[in-house]
Amino acid sequence: MGENQPEAQQAPSRITRPMEISATVGVSMSQEEDASSSVIRKRSSLMGANSQKREGSEPVDPGALSRALQGVEREAQSRERTPVGSPSRKRQRIYGDRFIPNRDGRDLHASFSLIPDNTSPSTPRTKKRTPHGELHFQRNEEANRTFSNLLQSELFNSTVPQPTPPTLSPDPTFPSSSHSTTVNDPSRAKTPPGGLSSSVLAPASLTPSTPHKNIFTYMSPQHHRNSSAHLTPSRTPQSRHGPNMNPQSDLYSVSPINYDSQRLLLSPKKAPRAVSKVPFKVLDAPDLADDFYLNLVDWGSSNILGVGLGPCVFMWNSATGRVTKLCDLQDDIVTSVSWIQRGSHVAIGTNKGLVQIWDAERCRRLRTMTGHSARVGALAWNDHILSSGSRDRLIFHRDVRQPEQWLRKLPGHKQEVCGLRWNGEDGQLASGGNDNKLMVWDKLNGTPLYKFSDHTAAVKAIAWSPHQHHLLASGGGTADRRIKFWNTQTGTCTSEIDTGSQVCNLAWSKNSNELVSTHGFSQNQIVVWKYPSMTQVASLTGHTYRVLYLAMSPDGQTVVTGAGDETLRFWKCFNKRQRDGIGGEGLGSRMELASVIR
Repeated sequence: MGENQPEAQQAPSRITRPMEISATVGVSMSQEEDASSSVIRKRSSLMGANSQKREGSEPVDPGALSRALQGVEREAQSRERTPVGSPSRKRQRIYGDRFIPNRDGRDLHASFSLIPDNTSPSTPRTKKRTPHGELHFQRNEEANRTFSNLLQSELFNSTVPQPTPPTLSPDPTFPSSSHSTTVNDPSRAKTPPGGLSSSVLAPASLTPSTPHKNIFTYMSPQHHRNSSAHLTPSRTPQSRHGPNMNPQSDLYSVSPINYDSQRLLLSPKKAPRAVSKVPFKVLDAPDLADDFYLNLVDWGSSNILGVGLGPCVFMWNSATGRVTKLCDLQDDIVTSVSWIQRGSHVAIGTNKGLVQIWDAERCRRLRTMTGHSARVGALAWNDHILSSGSRDRLIFHRDVRQPEQWLRKLPGHKQEVCGLRWNGEDGQLASGGNDNKLMVWDKLNGTPLYKFSDHTAAVKAIAWSPHQHHLLASGGGTADRRIKFWNTQTGTCTSEIDTGSQVCNLAWSKNSNELVSTHGFSQNQIVVWKYPSMTQVASLTGHTYRVLYLAMSPDGQTVVTGAGDETLRFWKCFNKRQRDGIGGEGLGSRMELASVIR
């Protein structure tokens, strides 16, 4: 008990000491904990003190206990009024009177039901079709040309819009510039004239330098007069010339471009020529051979179409629609048909190597000429001279007025001759063969003038330009697919284009500087080209086989094509020449009279 009495006497002080210690600890930890945690800690310390009192069985001073509790409550209240934020808690955003939305962590597409740019809820997304090559190329070409002219007019126009005429206080020291609309500003640096030497340009003010002002800023004469840094002009421009009263002046224009450019844009544009993609007439042609090396269709000057079908030749009159059977070779096959330039005579080549001359009006054979030992696949007229090309690799010139079988024999090709065309104005003959050679013969000479070996396939498509002298176009077969243009005066290739498919025929338009080509695999199309740009005016499809045959009407408006699908299709490809009275608009209507060639 003696050891316990001193403990009983010191009980009140022992109870107060934990309170003081806990209060001190609470103050030191108030920077890291909130008020509630400190209250709980103090109350736990009091409970520990009470437990000690029970052990010592000494009475607790109620006054000291109440004072201690009041001190703890006051301390807790003071901490609640001035709280210290915990670093672990996220501070709430406080906005002022101006509402600024917070987009952190928000999906705008979900919140506002936004739709992606490339989709639409009402219309399904479809793939944009690429425009076809006919009118699209023409419109693009016209648009590019207009833009180039407009850009040139805007950038390189020699005038600058000014409120007054261009005679503002000329400085006699310097000659007048070519750009007479430039304002004479003494503050700007002046470029010295070329005739002055370096010794004359002694003053520093005359030395060229970079202007310190914006070169596109223009000052009015009133500003010049009021500014002390500038010399006052002795005579204002308004007093001499008056204000600019031209209503078409760029000064009064509200358009971003000048008046010349506006006039360019408002000028009427030539509409691109539309070519119908559907043939206006289709004729059945049974037994039309699907042979690349033959020439079985030709359109004569008397507006009669001749077609070789097996052993027969049929004539179709486009004016009346009447079909006439010209001949029937009992033991032979027709391999080529060609009309004379003027007249009613037609030449027929056969599979046995014969060349026959027929009068189409009387349906009577005039003569038969020999000389070839194989089929005659190519024929060409030059007035009374008839040239024939054969599989025997020879070309014969024949004068139909003379009794001799042939006049000249032209050896040169190493394989079958499949293309022949005369240029009557220049007196030159072009020949193409299966040996990939293109030869040009001068008149009736026995040696070729030029021998071109640039093609890599058989050359059947040959055409002379009726608009330019010595201009020859040739096309290659499947392995070549190119159209080449030759200057037969210099013997050079001027240009070429890859068509992408076998070139079967070529023909120049009589009314415009255009040409038409027919093709084989894979599209079997007819293409109208504009020369010399070689842009596509039209691409016509319809044949299911290679378009091996091509002929043009006498008026130059219509072309007829034939293929192995045993059909002849008539296309309106070119416009009518004003001075021509042949054909006209009634040609198509007259052609509707017949639908089957036999």
